[in-house]
Amino acid sequence: MGEAPEIFFVNGFSKFGHETHQNHCNDQNNNLSWFEEIIDDDLKWSYKLNSVLHKGISEYQEIALLDTKRFGKALVIDGKMQSAETDEFIYHECLIHPPLLCHTNPKTVFIMGGGEGSTAREALKHKSIDRVVMCDIDQEVVNFCRKYLIVNREAFSHKKLELVINDAKAELEKRKEKFDIIVGDLADPLEDGPCYQLYTKSFYEKILKPKLNDNGIFVTQAGPAGIFTHKEVFTSIYNTVKQVFKYVMVYSTHVPSFADTWGWVMASDRPLSIGPEEMDQRIGARIDGELLYLNGAWFQSSSIMNKTVSLSLKNETHVYTEENARFIPGHGVAHRL
Repeated sequence: MGEAPEIFFVNGFSKFGHETHQNHCNDQNNNLSWFEEIIDDDLKWSYKLNSVLHKGISEYQEIALLDTKRFGKALVIDGKMQSAETDEFIYHECLIHPPLLCHTNPKTVFIMGGGEGSTAREALKHKSIDRVVMCDIDQEVVNFCRKYLIVNREAFSHKKLELVINDAKAELEKRKEKFDIIVGDLADPLEDGPCYQLYTKSFYEKILKPKLNDNGIFVTQAGPAGIFTHKEVFTSIYNTVKQVFKYVMVYSTHVPSFADTWGWVMASDRPLSIGPEEMDQRIGARIDGELLYLNGAWFQSSSIMNKTVSLSLKNETHVYTEENARFIPGHGVAHRL
């Protein structure tokens, strides 16, 4: 009989790094460690680990960098999988390339969050880009991603990247320049987390939109968009953005390490329509290197929601405010302070 595997919890529901549970079952392998993510009160996902590369609590968040068997190195914040080495290209290609390809000639990008560097990496593939500003609130996240995520070292050292450690809201407020693209690569809105105010109508209307150029495009990750999870925050983020911008579209795809379909919301005061052939032409003409996931046909299909999600989007009435926010299951660190 092998030794019982260790279950390594990194989640706002438990004290970070101090609780381990023994699962008493038969196993032929010794010393198996698992990361267990709480998806909801009655649902968990487990990831088998090679090792824990880093864990700790910063001023803002619980942070872990895990080396998983299935998905490689994985960044976990406040108990939620943020990015995994083997499939992060899906999330980041979907986040960055649709707005840049829909724009006629993007020159400047402002990234809210994105501390691991992958969002900046994808933006810097575009030949037209003159400047990318990446603004992340957490120096610790940036530091250990620079140390451990080798794939992004070139992006972090790129001459067109300006890295800023600050709250994105405060940074946008103080800057005088405007941007062609603003990207929300933020953690999901968690109760007591640092990000939920950056999903509110007042933020979009009073701070973010005034910093977009006239033909500028805003895009944000919008949380789980699966058949059972899309009402947590996805439909609400869409409805909130719709109060501020004239043209708003959603798209989604499955991300294996997230164990769900994921959603994005893209918005502008100019039409966002682009055909699959034109998108493929722009990919070939504008981007250095080859994309692994996104092409014109996929993007067209990704914006077609199933009947249930479509009706939920149509019927959604909730608008994010500071006083009336929605959260996905879980907590940030503030609830223990």
